[in-house]
Amino acid sequence: MGKGEKLKNPKECCSARDVLWYLVFIGFAVNYMVRINLNIAIVSMVATRPKNNRISGNETLFQLNSKVPGDRTVATPPSLDAFLKFESRKFDWDEKQQGSILGSFFYLHWITQIPGGLLANRYGAKLVYGFSNYAGVLLCFFIPFCSYKGTAYLIGLRMLQGFLTGCAWPSMHSMTARWIPPNERSKFVTAYLGSSVGAALTYPICGFIIDRWGWELVFYVSGVMGTLWFLAWWALVYDSPVDHPRISDKEKEYIVASLGKSVAGVKQQAPVPWLKMTTNVTVLMNILAQWGGVWGLFTLMTHAPTYFKFIHGWNIRATGLLSGMPHLIRMLWAFLFSQLGDYLLRSNKMTRSNVRKLATAVCCIVQGVFMLGLAYSGCDYNAAIIFLTLAVASHGAVSTGPLASIVDISPNYASVILGFCNTIVALVGFLTPMVVGQLTFQNQTSGQWQKVFWIAAGFLFVSGISYVLFAKSELQSWNTPGKADEVPESEVMMKNNRDKEEESKVTLMYADVKEK
Repeated sequence: MGKGEKLKNPKECCSARDVLWYLVFIGFAVNYMVRINLNIAIVSMVATRPKNNRISGNETLFQLNSKVPGDRTVATPPSLDAFLKFESRKFDWDEKQQGSILGSFFYLHWITQIPGGLLANRYGAKLVYGFSNYAGVLLCFFIPFCSYKGTAYLIGLRMLQGFLTGCAWPSMHSMTARWIPPNERSKFVTAYLGSSVGAALTYPICGFIIDRWGWELVFYVSGVMGTLWFLAWWALVYDSPVDHPRISDKEKEYIVASLGKSVAGVKQQAPVPWLKMTTNVTVLMNILAQWGGVWGLFTLMTHAPTYFKFIHGWNIRATGLLSGMPHLIRMLWAFLFSQLGDYLLRSNKMTRSNVRKLATAVCCIVQGVFMLGLAYSGCDYNAAIIFLTLAVASHGAVSTGPLASIVDISPNYASVILGFCNTIVALVGFLTPMVVGQLTFQNQTSGQWQKVFWIAAGFLFVSGISYVLFAKSELQSWNTPGKADEVPESEVMMKNNRDKEEESKVTLMYADVKEK
């Protein structure tokens, strides 16, 4: 790369990495829209149960009211006119049933985490991430039908939805490792926090749709929006800079030079170093940090609508807005913190390990402090809104912490490691609804919700402190198959230092050329 050359790309108005960032960002927004649209819809799907007059399991109020005394038959279904107006019917699902429905997405979600990473390494993240996401989108269209068929049908559909979308998250790390220079990873991984914007928009938009047209339309709108994203993804995204037909030569040279040999020389058929990977302290600490952070996040993300409805009495529109707002702030915080993290790395003010530790302390320990604040907010809805917002927002630092650390320690196996991590962390997805369902079953009080938040805070403190004490974010010797046993640890450390110096040189060179 000559110093006097100008970076110029006449074929596109922005870099290929920018396009990738936006589509990954929207893709994760779609991913979370698919998994949480039921969280807000269920608030309106469930009927308020009359005291001392319980309705049987899957029976709707519409069916109950259409019965003739002494007659076991059910009247004819709603008219076509009622259907076209999306006149929603409701179900008598108790807290335990609701917990099962909300948690069912994660029952099989863990199974496809590791396969997702392996498939992405073999067939590319474009194919695996794209179709994994879109499979969940297509199933949204069938949620209303399954809801009316019965809880078993709905739970089965959600299990399938979770199973198919399980490949999405780990597969993306494969693309990050092949597209993004090390000193830009914190910023790029904020695209994963498109999930927060997905949550932030899904809750209020769904609240508005439900209030206006009924809960069924929520799932049809989700399906259409996800389809539009998939068309753009398939047309514009490629698995590596080398495969991209429209990337500029300057950008391609910069990416290849920045990545160096960290993602080179690994054959697709090379065996995964499972033993070294699964016993590595940093890998284990990443799993623990993700477990704690996700427990806190999912507790608030999944159950905030129910919490606001029963404890603070908000209607569906207010519940949607208040449940979604914290996730938007989470995305903004993730972006700001990523800028700080990348600056600290570029300027050599902190080591890579310490930057990741700082970020993890924020996304776990600080979140735990705000979770305790929420636990003691009682019926003060102003305090509840503030602490819930801060707790969700602080988790945004995860993009600079554990998520980026996984790529740091092993770019070649980042997608596999994330898959292994998510296989374990996915258990949180159905454990949190079970815990909340048990604690609040026929007992929706601030005291019971306080216990919910105590448990979350405990996981957050333990995981965050453990990561700070024991984790490191340096390139591991087993990142290159066949050479792990030949290279002493001291040489790996020397190589890490040389890589940092080389990254800084390339970044400065690129900035210098760009200015000229």
